[in-house]
Parts: sequence; structure tokens; C-alpha cells
Amino acid sequence: MKKFENKIAVITGGNSGMGYGTAKLLKELGAKVIITGRRKEALDTAAKALDVHAILADQGKLEDIDNLVSEVNKNFGKVDILFINAGISGTSSIEQETAENFDKMMNVNFKGVYFTLSKFIPYLNDGASVVILSSVLASTISPGLAVYSASKAAVNSIMRTAALELAPRKIRVNAISPGAIDTELFSKMGMDDETLAGMTDYLISLTPIGRIGKPEEIGQLVAFLSSDEASFITGSEHKIDGGSTLL
Repeated sequence: MKKFENKIAVITGGNSGMGYGTAKLLKELGAKVIITGRRKEALDTAAKALDVHAILADQGKLEDIDNLVSEVNKNFGKVDILFINAGISGTSSIEQETAENFDKMMNVNFKGVYFTLSKFIPYLNDGASVVILSSVLASTISPGLAVYSASKAAVNSIMRTAALELAPRKIRVNAISPGAIDTELFSKMGMDDETLAGMTDYLISLTPIGRIGKPEEIGQLVAFLSSDEASFITGSEHKIDGGSTLL
């Protein structure tokens, strides 16, 4: 019997990057997987490639979160694994940041995470696992990323409070804080191939292990935290960064 057979797993932002890698692994481990995304074409392509279910949803819109929870409950029942992964990034100095960009990032990375968790709670099975994607930037400083870092620090605070509130139901809540991972993030930010290669080399130089991480390595950590082997782990932030925060 596969580890997650008969388990329902929901992964927000599962059409690319770390969400995609996690969906692939949980599917291989027997879970019935539902992924979300806000780009219909990319979502449909990913769902077909992974052979998983897809629900179009923008984590920055509360009505989409309501629809997601309703669709999951109606079609799949209660959830055993919830990986709140969707997020956006962007760079700007504090001086030059705009209210529009601030609201956009916070709506997805903070408000969206908060209400995705909040609205799914009644539909989580007792003993379920919730994993929230944070970032090493929640506890380290990088110029130009003040809003992003603040949004991830807020996520870690939510995670710890939720772990206490949900402990009576044996629901465990943890956060994963990746360092540099090989995803589409930088290309989505408009970097050309040359700039992207330079950024990758720079990130490798900051990582003692000597490489950047792979999306499936995030999936392996999500799978562990959602397994019976991790039944005594809750309220914790787990860094997966090749040692970059040691420097």
C-alpha cells in the first residue's frame, strides 16, 4: 500500500515549480491530488501531465478561495494534506515601493494564505497536515525585498498560532522555508536568459552545498511532514536551503 493511498491532498499554485514537484511526488505516493493555479492554460497543462485534478483559483481573491473550498468539499470530501504554496515576489526598495504592489503581494502571500487556511479548517480531517510555504527571507535581510520578507514572516506567525489552535484535533501545521530553488520565479520576473544564468550562478555562490535546490526536494519535505513519521512535529519552520542561512 502506498503511503498516502486514500488521502486527499490540495496544493495551491501546483501548476509549476515547487507546487508541481510536490504534486508529482504525492501522486506517486498514492494521494488523490488537487492543484490550483490562476493561469488556466498552465493549470490544465500541468493537471494533464500529472494526471491530477485542477481547480482554477487565484489565492489573492477571497471569492476564489471560497469557490476552491466548496469545490474540494463537494467533489472530494475532507482534506488530509493541505500545502499552501502559491505566492508571488517582486523587488523594490522601501523608498520606491508603491501601495499597489504592496497590496498585490500581501493579498496573495499573507491575506491569501491566512484565508486559505482559515476557510479549509472545517474541512480538514482530524490528524491532517498543513504545510505553508515560507522562505528563508522571512528571517534574513535582502535589499529590495522588504515586502516579500514581511509577508513570509507573517506566514510563520500564522503557522505557529494555527498549530496551537488545531492541536486538539491532532492537525499539525508547519512551514517550509526554501533557499534558492530551481523554479520559474526569476523568468516570471522578466529576467532574460543571460541575467537568469548570472542570478543562478550568484545564488550557487551563496549556497555552501554548491548548487540550488530542486522542486522535488521541497515535495519530499512536504511528504515527510505529512506522514505518520512526523506525527510529533508541529509549529515548526523547516529551512531547506543548502546551508545558505549559515553564512
